[in-house]
Amino acid sequence: MEEGLLGAAEVRDIARRWDIHPTKHWGQNFVVDANTVRRIVRLADVQSDDVVLEVGPGIGSLTLGLLAAGAQVIAVEIDPVLATALPDTVARLRPDDVGRVTVLEADALRVADVPGSPTALIANLPYNVAVPIVLHLLASVPSLERGLVMVQAEVADRLVAAPGSRVYGVPSVKLAWYARGRRAGSVPASVFWPVPRVESGLVSLHRHDPPVTLASQTEVFACIDAAFAQRRKTLRAALAGWAGSASNAEALLVAAGVDPGARGESIDVAAFARIAGARAMV
Repeated sequence: MEEGLLGAAEVRDIARRWDIHPTKHWGQNFVVDANTVRRIVRLADVQSDDVVLEVGPGIGSLTLGLLAAGAQVIAVEIDPVLATALPDTVARLRPDDVGRVTVLEADALRVADVPGSPTALIANLPYNVAVPIVLHLLASVPSLERGLVMVQAEVADRLVAAPGSRVYGVPSVKLAWYARGRRAGSVPASVFWPVPRVESGLVSLHRHDPPVTLASQTEVFACIDAAFAQRRKTLRAALAGWAGSASNAEALLVAAGVDPGARGESIDVAAFARIAGARAMV
């Protein structure tokens, strides 16, 4: 073990110490490879003035790497045993850094008032709720400027997909409302304990301003949901229920400069914002 980072033996030792048994319910797969932690910290360009929001710190592998880079860490952990164990792990392995980590025992999908104005979201996210967590935190923590998240490889591809892509969909468009996402690499299943059945992917996020529109974020997202609920249909047909009728949908699409015969998978978030904005003017 180097630099106070964890390897497979140290992770299992902490698990035995606290009687920790990873569960599928909370999507617990713990990183057991220090080189992977170093790589994530490097790709995230962690600086000593960063306040990092880490969701699901688990055993603490990534937490220790973030602290080693000089960042302050706000760790959100839903598992009460892990939330209790993490400060002890930091105190034993990086005692000088105890004052730079805050542990919140909470559900990341419900947390809203995060202390410390975190600037970066850097996390190994639970596979089953990764997209909702990313979208919720970007919406509720405006201080977040960038992020690097590790998610299931398929989810990574969907998050960063561009219009016209086979995997472009609701996650792609909604993420684009908040931030520019790009693939930052792949992570093999072998670096986790327990070993998942799928590979993971890294997604880099950089926040930007949402498209200019008269509609609210909620109204734009409702339009997006409607467009992809019937993916194979044209926007004129898919948005008929949302707009009140197919003719209303066509009028809104024309007003927004969008072809009524197009499908949702072919247009970007700015176009959805124009469509919702046209409806807001009616």
